[in-house]
Amino acid sequence: MNEGFSSYLRSNRERFLEELRALLAQPSIAAQGIGLEETASIVRRRLDRLGARVRLIPVEGAPPVVYAEMGTKGPLLQIYNHYDVQPPEPLELWDSPPFEPTIRNGRIYARGVADNKGSLLGRIQAVESWLATRGELPIRLRWVIEGEEETSSAHLERFVDENEELLRGADGCLWESGYRDEAGRPVLTMGLKGIAYLELRAHGAHSDLHSAYAPIIPNPAWRLVWALATLKAPDDTITIDGYLDHLAQPPEEALDAADAVPFEEERIKGDYRIEEFVGNVTGKEAVRRYLFAPTCTICGFDSGYIGEGAKTVLPSTARAKVDLRLVPNLTPELATRLVREHLSRRGFADIEVALLGGEPPARSSIGSAVALAARRSAERAYGMPAGVFPNLAGSGPMDHLCDRFCLPRAGSGGGDSGSNVH
Repeated sequence: MNEGFSSYLRSNRERFLEELRALLAQPSIAAQGIGLEETASIVRRRLDRLGARVRLIPVEGAPPVVYAEMGTKGPLLQIYNHYDVQPPEPLELWDSPPFEPTIRNGRIYARGVADNKGSLLGRIQAVESWLATRGELPIRLRWVIEGEEETSSAHLERFVDENEELLRGADGCLWESGYRDEAGRPVLTMGLKGIAYLELRAHGAHSDLHSAYAPIIPNPAWRLVWALATLKAPDDTITIDGYLDHLAQPPEEALDAADAVPFEEERIKGDYRIEEFVGNVTGKEAVRRYLFAPTCTICGFDSGYIGEGAKTVLPSTARAKVDLRLVPNLTPELATRLVREHLSRRGFADIEVALLGGEPPARSSIGSAVALAARRSAERAYGMPAGVFPNLAGSGPMDHLCDRFCLPRAGSGGGDSGSNVH
């Protein structure tokens, strides 16, 4: 790394950290609609100080997209980030308040520092450092920074539709995902899984009743439990009718890349305090399952009384949040339809199935120019080989911003493997 660049980073370290603390202290919870406009304005002002041509682009029904451009020559690199974060609940499990950034043992703890505010601000600060020490940018930059990523980017497709001409012409995209693994190696990602985020609801009496009525009044909590139990077998196999029939086999390039991923199996188990992975998979089989297998996950269940002490009620409603991580050729709409039809065939037509958000899967070659450049720069910065994941096990709006424009991409970031995002 250029010594002048490194020296600038060192001399501005405290200022950069203070900027990060200020961004982290601003709540921006997409699921609850908290602080999004304010955070977008903070990001806009920071890009403006950088010298970018920046504006907030309104999106009906959504927080604004921060759009910025820089540079006058060379290839055009699109940079995607988001300024929203996941809800911080349950608050009692935090060692320090989620929106009061705290440094412990050389790490910053706050909601959204790894996903994705740290990487967002780090990229801006890196460009500032280049301009201050190296002069004019050798490439052109385009930022697209949204505020709904954590709720499946529900309105980003509308933004793309309304600004399609503005978004054409890039040569590659630097995606928001990426981190350092358990051994400190940089991890790059070239694609991601899709998602269908569902809410399943069951209804009983008009209100909660005394549990003495249980012999004669239907219990929607049991009803929903029985319905959920049909989605997976005890061996963890997904049993949704037709779900596994739509899976596309990963290309050989992706399989080879997965097999080459450094995998700190015992360290991961130790960090998460588990004895074994699901199905007791190990080694390459565990990596392939993690990266390429579809999922069906109960994310939350709510019914009746769950406070302190006893309250004997028969619940009137029950609901569960379920996410399905999708691989080619599954789509959010197809996955939702399969769940609906599966439940109806088994006598659960009364269970409501609502799609709260969804994104299709996306993949890109690990040999594209932007992927190779990202790998070289990461290895140079960290001084060690990078782990190259053919795709992320999580999700994002890559289909809208990249696949739609046949845009190769690479994801990188500064998060730590133990960041416990979400």
